[in-house]
Amino acid sequence: MYGKKFMGIERSTFLISPEGIVEQVWRKVKVDGHAKAVLAAVRGQAAG
Repeated sequence: MYGKKFMGIERSTFLISPEGIVEQVWRKVKVDGHAKAVLAAVRGQAAG
């Protein structure tokens, strides 16, 4: 914009364990279906 470069907005989601460890990272996510993917990862972590 006006000759300047910028990154803009990048949606990211971080799954953090109760111990404070980053378990999974999603970068440049799209809204459609993302909540289901995160929920599946949380349920998988709770089962394991």
